[in-house]
Amino acid sequence: MLNPVELPRCPQTQTTTSNTDTDRMAQPEWTCIFQMKTKDLKQGDTWRLEFDEIIVPDCPNPGWEQYIRNTCARFKCTKCGRGWPSNRVMVVFHMRLTSGHGVVKVRPFCQNCKQCSDAPMEKPKITSENIDILLENLVEKIRIKCYHEDLGKGHRPFISLDVKSPHEPAHCEACIAGICTRN
Repeated sequence: MLNPVELPRCPQTQTTTSNTDTDRMAQPEWTCIFQMKTKDLKQGDTWRLEFDEIIVPDCPNPGWEQYIRNTCARFKCTKCGRGWPSNRVMVVFHMRLTSGHGVVKVRPFCQNCKQCSDAPMEKPKITSENIDILLENLVEKIRIKCYHEDLGKGHRPFISLDVKSPHEPAHCEACIAGICTRN
C-alpha cells in the first residue's frame, strides 16, 4: 500500500453529478502527476498528457506507440444515481516522441448501469493512488518504447476495490471494443 506522503501534491478532484465536470476536474490531477513522473526522462525533452475520447485501441496513428493497462475505479449512473466499483477498467495510452517533444493521449474506458435501460456510458472515477500507479507504469513504458531502455521491471499492481458482483461485458465499453481483460 502506498504511503500518502509519496503521492505528488496535486489538485484534488471533486465529486459532481456531471461526467464532463468531473472529467475536467480530474484532468489537472492526471497532468500534475504525469509531469512529476516524466521530469526525470531525457533532459531537454518535454512531455504533455492529453485526454482523447476518440483514440482507437490497437490502431495508433503512424509513428505512435500504444500501451493498454487495466485499473480499478468507481462509476455512478447519471440516470438513476446507482454506483458500482469495477476492477476491470481499461485505460488506453497512445504516445509519441518527436524532436524532444513527447505527447501521450489517454482514454479511460466507460461502463454503464446494468439496471437502467438506455443508460449512458459513465466515465470512471479513479483514485489518486491508482492514477499514480497507472502513470508510473506508463512512464516505464515510455522509457522502453520511446527511449529504448530495458529496465527489467514489472508493472506495479493497482489497488483493488471490494467488488461483490461479476464483471458485466455487455455494460463495459472496453469489452464491447474487444480489449477488456477477462481471466
